[in-house]
Amino acid sequence: MSHIIPRRIDTVIPVERPVVRIEDDVDHNRFDLFVDDELVGILGYRFGDGDVGENRVVALMHTVVKEEYGDRGWAGVLVRASLNTARDRQWRIVPICTYVRRYLAQHQEFLDLIVE
Repeated sequence: MSHIIPRRIDTVIPVERPVVRIEDDVDHNRFDLFVDDELVGILGYRFGDGDVGENRVVALMHTVVKEEYGDRGWAGVLVRASLNTARDRQWRIVPICTYVRRYLAQHQEFLDLIVE
């Protein structure tokens, strides 16, 4: 009678992480999300007519991610980076985009950026 002894196989499968970058396309008033050099998503913005004190007012208009990249969290990556840029530049925001509004409801650390 032969016995089969289970053997543990330690196989390491390398997983390549995508290279992600967000650029401010000032010519088109949008933030561009690139994944491995492919444009995957955009978040359009528009400068407001009036500023609040020394802060520029920027309306975040729409967030779009290519369908084949949907449901992977890329829109959240794009919105978070855009909000961090707004904070760095001391912008005040008007969240027109419904996705940005939902994101802000779940990430209250950015609520201070909203123009009231």
